[in-house]
Amino acid sequence: MLCVAAGNALADPIVIRIGYPGLGVDNRPFAYGGIASVAHAERYIEKEFENDPDIKVEWTLFRGAGPAVNEAFASGQLDFSAGLGDLPAIVHRSNGIKTKWLAQSDVHTPIFLAVRKGVGINGIDDLVGRKIAQFRGTNLQLAADRVLAAHGLTEKNVKFVNLDFAGAFAAILSGNIDGAFGGVEVLELKRRGIIEIPYDTKNDKPEFSRAAGLYVTEEFEAKHPELVQRVVNAYIRAARWGADEANREALYEVYAKSGIPTESFREYFSGQRLADRLNPLIDDFVVERYRDQTRRALDYGLLRKPVEIESWIDRRYLERALAEQHLETYWPRSRADGTKLTEAASSADGKAQQR
Repeated sequence: MLCVAAGNALADPIVIRIGYPGLGVDNRPFAYGGIASVAHAERYIEKEFENDPDIKVEWTLFRGAGPAVNEAFASGQLDFSAGLGDLPAIVHRSNGIKTKWLAQSDVHTPIFLAVRKGVGINGIDDLVGRKIAQFRGTNLQLAADRVLAAHGLTEKNVKFVNLDFAGAFAAILSGNIDGAFGGVEVLELKRRGIIEIPYDTKNDKPEFSRAAGLYVTEEFEAKHPELVQRVVNAYIRAARWGADEANREALYEVYAKSGIPTESFREYFSGQRLADRLNPLIDDFVVERYRDQTRRALDYGLLRKPVEIESWIDRRYLERALAEQHLETYWPRSRADGTKLTEAASSADGKAQQR
């Protein structure tokens, strides 16, 4: 893991410890995708506390993604996690780690099936008996499982190999595996002609997408509710900037600090409004997706016990931040089935650009 710290060092300051599940290319200290990455790269939370010398903000970016964040939560090393995927968040809740769910970081995040060129995989149905990489324990796992289920398949039909993204791509290049499920990371390899992408979820059912959120430990929230509010306030400012269509190219440049080219983010977000993806709201669609994830994780034996979703959510900080910044209607809200309940004021920023 790699630490990035900000703030003025004083004797016994209050340290706000934030974990993010991922690193950039070649261990660059920047993440990519979602609100959390904007908040981190552009130092929104650090700026919120820049006039408070007794408060320090410390980010830790974890190579081991969601499972590593959960280990840090369990050992008392974190106060917040920003960008933690839906499955690992549900797992830590099931394991008794006491957190409050404050907001979303990513919604409708697509997944891609990347395969070696010429391997003969033209879609999900062709995965039977194939050796495919999957980053287990992340929000990618159950998203891929939902796609398999829609095609009448399960994990038993595929020879899954547990590899992180870097390991998966190395294995594809060496010919040791046939393909991998991934995210924006695969798009540069496609552009270079190394892989093909026979399937992605962007134009499929909304429930096939991934999600990630912002969480705080119950202990920190009980001790410092005023600091939690200020963190959420800053987080919503980052969300508002990132969801503005006028900032689309600038957003790609922020994400490109991770080492992934801007061209990949243009394709990653093409045909989608930024306010649909960088949406902090925990609406009916998000709640139902987490309920479904809980059911599936239980079926796969990934949880110790069921997770009750509504009691986990604490919307007070989000609602106050939205009200104070006059953003109550900025983002769209969706019904449980993914259809829009409300459109968003952000539509005035412009329509999604086909780039």
